[in-house]
Amino acid sequence: MATLEDFQLQRDGFGRLVLTTADGMRHEGVLPVRAFPLAAPDEGISLVNAEGREAVWIDRLAALPAPVRALIAEELAQRDFSPKIQRIRTVSTFSTPSLWEVDTDRGPTRFELKGEEDIRRVGNDGMLMIASSHGIFFTVPDWRALDRGSRRLLERFL
Repeated sequence: MATLEDFQLQRDGFGRLVLTTADGMRHEGVLPVRAFPLAAPDEGISLVNAEGREAVWIDRLAALPAPVRALIAEELAQRDFSPKIQRIRTVSTFSTPSLWEVDTDRGPTRFELKGEEDIRRVGNDGMLMIASSHGIFFTVPDWRALDRGSRRLLERFL
């Protein structure tokens, strides 16, 4: 497990992350990559150098000091764009392709669902991933927790 003694992390003048390892090696433009982005988003994070090689492995983000943790969280937030669907307003048709109008944690939006196979169950806790025709992945943290109308629309596709 990486500790603060194993590395230093800071931003350079261009806003890129710069990693300095315990042996003094400097890696510019490192990127944090989640090993388990859905199941355990704050566990198993790799800091990958510009060549795509792992420079540091972090078992738990919570084990790092707040300033380093904040740098990594900021970078992950820029890379991870997965709006959470909070309500399904309308679905154009119950066959595919279909146009969906939804409310997300980032505001209302519309997208096209190409096929039923673009709705995937993640684990056993009711989580779903829905891929739009443009390659944006929407998440539904627990489809059973949606309002009654949203569940009815979604159940036609599950």
